[in-house]
This record gives sequence, C-alpha cells and structure tokens, in this order.
Amino acid sequence: MTATTRTLHLPDGSAATQDYALEVTPESAGWRHSGLRVLELIAGGRHTLHTGEDEVVVVPLSGGLVVACDGQTLTLAGRASVFAGPTDFAYLPRDATAELSSEGGGRFALCTARARRTLPVRHGPASGVPVELRGAGSCSRQVNNFATAGVFEADSIIACEVITPGGNWSSYPPHKHDETSEVESELEEIYYFEVAPGPQGQPGLAYHRVYGTPERPIDVLAEVRDRDVVLVPHGWHGPSIAAPGHDLYYLNVMAGPGPERAWRIVDDPVHAWVRDTWTEQDVDSRLPLHAPDRAAAHPPTRPDQNGATRP
Repeated sequence: MTATTRTLHLPDGSAATQDYALEVTPESAGWRHSGLRVLELIAGGRHTLHTGEDEVVVVPLSGGLVVACDGQTLTLAGRASVFAGPTDFAYLPRDATAELSSEGGGRFALCTARARRTLPVRHGPASGVPVELRGAGSCSRQVNNFATAGVFEADSIIACEVITPGGNWSSYPPHKHDETSEVESELEEIYYFEVAPGPQGQPGLAYHRVYGTPERPIDVLAEVRDRDVVLVPHGWHGPSIAAPGHDLYYLNVMAGPGPERAWRIVDDPVHAWVRDTWTEQDVDSRLPLHAPDRAAAHPPTRPDQNGATRP
C-alpha cells in the first residue's frame, strides 16, 4: 500500500477523536475547504458545536436530533438508517454555537465547508429532497440531492447521498473536478461509506478508485468497509463498486475556492462512451432503494441521457 493510499483512505476509527467517531478537517486532509465529522450520541446525549469558519449541514445517518442555534430549535425526525430513504437536515451558519441533543441516540454527519457569507439557520424537510436515478443497467444508482447547487442555498458546500444496489457500479464513468473552467469546477471531495450487511449480518465491502494525470499523479484503489472514508483532493475518481449482496451508501461533501457554487465535471475520455449505452438499458428495478411511502411522496427523476454534469 502506498503512502498516498494510506493518507487518502481512512478506515473506520482511524480518524476518530475524543468528540467524534470521524473528524476530517481541511487541516487534517491537507487541503483548504471541505470537512466532515460523524457524531455519535447515546440516548439522551448532548453535544455543543462551534461552527467557527465553517457552514455546517447536519445530516442524521440513524436516529433523530434536536438542534438549537441562534434562537431557533429545529427537530430532525431523522431515519432508521441511511438505506431508509432521504432524511430531513439542518443548516447552520459560520460563527455560530449549536446545541445538539438526541432523546433516542444516533449517528449524525456534520458536513462542513469554509464559508465567506453568514446565512440563516434553516431546516430542510425530507419531503423536499429531490431523488434522482442516474445511469442504467449495472451503472444504476440513486442520488438524494439534499444540498446540491440549485437545490439548497449555501455559501460553498455541496453535498448529496448516493445509494448503489449490490453488484452495481457508481461514480462511473470516472470523472474529475479539479480545475476551474467553463466545463469544470475545482472541488475537494469526501466520500463517506456505509455498507449494508448480508442477511445474517455478514460484513460487506466495496471498492473505490482515484487516479491522476501525468501532471498531477494520485493512485488509490481502496477496499472500503462500513464507515470508511476516501478523500479526493484531485484527479479522476470512480468507480465505486458495490459487492453483490451488499448495497452501498456514500455521502459526498464538496467545496472549493471558486466564487461560483457549481458542480461541473468532466469524464475520463477513455471511459465516457459508457454513457451512450444507457439509452438501451433500463434503470435497475431495485431503485429507488427506500421505503415505498417516501417514493410515492417524492417520485424520483431521471436526468437527460447526456448526463454531462452528473457523476
């Protein structure tokens, strides 16, 4: 295993701190903008969060949460697990103090990005999260676009969830967003993974690939397990491959230096042709992969076939 792989693939527990099961900051990642913490609270547990320079999106991974900040109290119903459908979430501004409490306990992602503007505290309802089906055939996946550009206002953070049925590939074709141009945005990206267990609780696995260009080399081929993280500072990334029998979830957190909050990507030209094959295939019938009542309340959409700005 190379030093690059060890640095950019963070197995579960390897980035834990006294307060968090996972803590990735711009400083620890060796970059400037994106961060992620995972907070675990026991039943009745409480936590004080100082946002500092960061805007924060609080996303329940399992369980519910009450967030008190700037004179507002937001109650997040949450969900049983990341595979139970979209969740409601909370937005917290920079330079704020929030009190987080959970009557039943749970696990909560704190997605962060360095922010210039101070925006108001807000609640994002689960019913307002656009659910998108991308790709087709064995490249079918589901995207919960809860805090993407054009969906939810923020200063710089872009965040979404991707659910990939067992045996499928997502983040494919490989793509990158590490330069500023008319067709590409410079964005640092965090992948946080959860892997569904087998029918008797057997632990699952997945694989994730990151590779660079001659000018900016990077080389990661990681076997990821439940609650692992992969950091993508630059380069082509994908596929994320779900092992058969084990559905794969990942949370993406992105931010970058550009004044425009936008998610523009370019495909690796060697693999871009695969998009053309999707017109002849159906979306995986297992999708959307969440409770039927949520699917009925907010039916999923499928993007145009060209999908040029969608990983």
